[in-house]
Amino acid sequence: MIKFVTAGESHGKGLITVVSGFPSNLPISESYINNELRRRQSGYGRGLRMKIETDTAELFSGVRFGKTIGSPISMLIRNKDWENWAEKMSVSPIDREIEKITIPRPGHADLVGSQKYNYDDIRNSIDRSSARETAARVSAASVAKMFLEELGISIGSFVESIGGVYPKQNFVDKLFACKLPDKFNAKKINEEVDKSSVRVFDEAHEKKIISKIKTAKKNGDTLGGTFFVIVTGVPVGLGSFIQYDTRIEASIAHAIMSIQAVKGVEVGIGFEGAELFGSQVHDEIILKKEKFWRATNRAGGIEGGITTGLPIIIRAAMKPISTLMTPLNSIDLATMKKVEARRERSDFVAVPSCAVIAEGMAAWVVADFVLQKFGGDSIEETKNNINAYVRNNFQNIKKNFRRK
Repeated sequence: MIKFVTAGESHGKGLITVVSGFPSNLPISESYINNELRRRQSGYGRGLRMKIETDTAELFSGVRFGKTIGSPISMLIRNKDWENWAEKMSVSPIDREIEKITIPRPGHADLVGSQKYNYDDIRNSIDRSSARETAARVSAASVAKMFLEELGISIGSFVESIGGVYPKQNFVDKLFACKLPDKFNAKKINEEVDKSSVRVFDEAHEKKIISKIKTAKKNGDTLGGTFFVIVTGVPVGLGSFIQYDTRIEASIAHAIMSIQAVKGVEVGIGFEGAELFGSQVHDEIILKKEKFWRATNRAGGIEGGITTGLPIIIRAAMKPISTLMTPLNSIDLATMKKVEARRERSDFVAVPSCAVIAEGMAAWVVADFVLQKFGGDSIEETKNNINAYVRNNFQNIKKNFRRK
């Protein structure tokens, strides 16, 4: 139903995003988009690039007087560092020879990209595979987040661990145990953890993580970590078991795994459930104020590929960033001899940023499934369709299963 495409290179003129498929009359705010871009750039352990770029998106089309008109929305994020790369990344041929990069970094797309696309300069791999591309994704996903918020659906995220440093108490345990109010809004998570430089709840936890990051910096190394994304206000019935590609958790996993450096995704208790008895995993069904609920939420808000109405809980793992200031060994493709890998301007840690990007990707998937189910050429029509469905859902089940 909805689509987005990104274009641009890390050191090119800028990044372009084109978004299509959203209904008309959806309020769109440039300041909202730019705040999401700011959140993506934040976090202790980021590199020098964050000091150069202050990302802002310029809306070019699809919005008039602050509302969508139903046509494609296009946005541009200019790279402020472009002037220093104008010759190296020139669109037109350059008369003089530009130094080519021939030493790939282990763990990055440098080598495989050159092998696949038959490049003679690794710079081509570096600049498109870079996580700089996620700025364009965040701008696209901001539209999805604004759409969902109009429908009462909210997204939040927080960092669980960096470099193996975990908190004493994990906030998500309350969600698994259904110990938060039914009307809990995931945006409250962001209001709390965005105050932290590493997007965690506890100050003592933050201090331990920062200490670990300082050690990594001192050693010229990098760190990865784990984070959670929470979606609240989701109606029952998004997704389907009818075909493999209609299961909503499959699409969520695909979207988050597509983020650079993400190597694992779980829904609900995920891998932990493989070690337990079924009685310790499945969520008992209860009736609560003419609404089907669960005594727990270990399934993470999804059963049989369909949303249950409880919060969607997603956990993901990000590997350490590939660029090391104390490099690993590699091969110089120009000489085929063993050398140290190349250094490239980079972060030491980007887990807090990755969590924000994952919020956006989860928002995109949920928005897509909302429009698949409820449709609507205008936001008013979409709202009416959802409200009618939610209002009648329990009564329809009650009527369908009434004993004759």
